[in-house]
Amino acid sequence: MDAITFRNGPVAMAGNLHLPVDFDPRGSYPAVVTVHPGGGVKEQTAGLYASKLAEQGFVALAHDASHQGESGGEPRFLEDPAARVEDVRAAVDHLQTLDYVDPERIGVLGICAGGGYAVNAAMTDHRVKAVTTVSAVNIGSAYRRGWYGSEPDSAGLPTLAAAAAQRTAEARGADAAYIPYVPVEPDENTPRDLVEAHDYYLTPRARHPHARNRKLFAKSVAKIYAFDAFHLVGELLTRPVLMVAGSEAGSLWHTTELHAALRGPKRLVLVEGGAHMDFYDVPKYVERTVSEAVPFFTEHLPKAPATPAGQG
Repeated sequence: MDAITFRNGPVAMAGNLHLPVDFDPRGSYPAVVTVHPGGGVKEQTAGLYASKLAEQGFVALAHDASHQGESGGEPRFLEDPAARVEDVRAAVDHLQTLDYVDPERIGVLGICAGGGYAVNAAMTDHRVKAVTTVSAVNIGSAYRRGWYGSEPDSAGLPTLAAAAAQRTAEARGADAAYIPYVPVEPDENTPRDLVEAHDYYLTPRARHPHARNRKLFAKSVAKIYAFDAFHLVGELLTRPVLMVAGSEAGSLWHTTELHAALRGPKRLVLVEGGAHMDFYDVPKYVERTVSEAVPFFTEHLPKAPATPAGQG
């Protein structure tokens, strides 16, 4: 693994580039960008999937989001969906500059909100040839409609009013307000997936010093609530999409909505018994996902046919 930097406009992005076993810099490899969940960093589940893909012969790039982790961008701890999508495109830009990456064989794999961002980026960046989502979440829908998707979109109006008041207070000199990505103290009313998210992010299971469980409140929610990762997906996303999710995940509705909206090549893998967080690091579920993703990317990121001797 190589620690690298690349540019997303004015922002210096931090990434970890995972290279195949027996890597040859004179070779030509397929590559995959892995996109971390909201609140995550490249060293957690996105890095795990990148390492697994590298073991199977892919160049894989996991990066920290703009404004987060080791990447640059001010203000800090901003969750900006537009920037997150542009991060994916910038990662593809970087892969396009590497002599050992085949520029026609680049895919994206996103986990949780990273899955939504991966889909949204692939809709308009035709350099991305294939997409895999893992426990996908459309972050705008999740914030508006709740973890189970049972609320109307208008349920977020009180939060937007509070964010507007906080932004005015900050403009007048108040300290910035922050909210957590995952519950700091889950209780009996906390959805199972979010209890397990607490266990993942805030205990030694996967805790990382760069994943601070801290999101800038006023400026983040104003951007998140108006975002729809899957808007126009039926019309614009023509690339093949593999969707992996657990049957017991409270977030499953995001994957089924995406699957229903897609009109291009698609495959849904519903893993019985799996919950949302199982696919972050539980070996059984990670290996199942990798066993689906590797042949999917191999099929849809194929080598160009060799030119017969004496031709071309």
